[in-house]
Amino acid sequence: MMKFDPILTRALRLARSGKFGEAIQKLESEVVRYHNSFIYFYILGVLCLHAGDFGGSLTYLKRAREVKMQDPQVLLGLAVLFLRRGDTDRALDLYLEVLDKDGHNRIARKALNGIRKYSGTDAFSLWIESGKLTRFYPPLPKLPPRIALTALVALGFLLLCGGMLLKFHILSLPVKPLSPREGYAGSALEREELWTPVQIGGSYRYILTKDQVVEAYNKARSLFTDLRDEAARVELNRIIESNASEAIKNKARLLSSYLETPGFDTLKDLFPYATVAADPGLYRDCHVIWRGMATNLDTGESATSFDFLVGYDTRRTLEGIVPVVFNFSVAVNTEKPLEVLGRVIPVAAGADGQGPAIHLEGIALYQSGKADDWR
Repeated sequence: MMKFDPILTRALRLARSGKFGEAIQKLESEVVRYHNSFIYFYILGVLCLHAGDFGGSLTYLKRAREVKMQDPQVLLGLAVLFLRRGDTDRALDLYLEVLDKDGHNRIARKALNGIRKYSGTDAFSLWIESGKLTRFYPPLPKLPPRIALTALVALGFLLLCGGMLLKFHILSLPVKPLSPREGYAGSALEREELWTPVQIGGSYRYILTKDQVVEAYNKARSLFTDLRDEAARVELNRIIESNASEAIKNKARLLSSYLETPGFDTLKDLFPYATVAADPGLYRDCHVIWRGMATNLDTGESATSFDFLVGYDTRRTLEGIVPVVFNFSVAVNTEKPLEVLGRVIPVAAGADGQGPAIHLEGIALYQSGKADDWR
């Protein structure tokens, strides 16, 4: 069950009562507060769908997809909007993309059955205008039910009784099971690994003392438990590129495999370009959010690439030029600033030593005022 703040909760309760216009008005007045919030733009997009504001829905669902490119619920919303416009090819592609990520998605399957049945026939327009497309709208997030006053009183009574039983040792609390993250992060270095945390000889990017290896690994475990994956990745990279023992390096590689890809709204540790450029190897595979301008744009059906002028969004300072590659098609306006969420890929410098030492694998981007014909 998702947790919502009071503003989102109030809007969803209004929507559940059929007051879509009031819910939309309440949320639109808070757009600055939720600048990079996926759930905010997703809820607004679905509310506009139900309210019949299809232009607004397209705007908000596009923004939600910029935060989380591959979210199936957003793809469902965009697909039904394309279907309303009679663009069955795009709708079909999006529904197939949903099924590729969620093979049991009932909405996508029903929509595909409808497209196969009516597309290219005289009945297609009647099907679109019949009102049946509402069955293909993505769902609003669920809220926990309100707890009645009597239930609260009963809960308070039970807590009081439980506290008394605990105090007099009549009842003992069960041990709370560890989450998968806590369970793995709790696997500390074993005694043998602590005895020989470094290896002798060889050439390494970083030379660490025994204490530094152990400290870096324990710090990575702690950051991992706190959901600070990018900061954890830096410590793990430091270990992997160092003279740490192979046993500890293997544990670091395993922990790295548990790290997740963030969105604009979940990335906690932000590394500036200058910091990453100074030591690209240390930030290998870390995710960053940088602002700038795009140039030398190359957009195809299955990929988009451009040179990213980092820091040039104000057209005053250029921090660096970084090639960016998205492994899917995305529209980019080269006349407007943009934010890129990407994965750092260190590369060898050119023969003259002046080539870029960093590439970015594009994950998502945010740019206001992009072309309307966007997927």
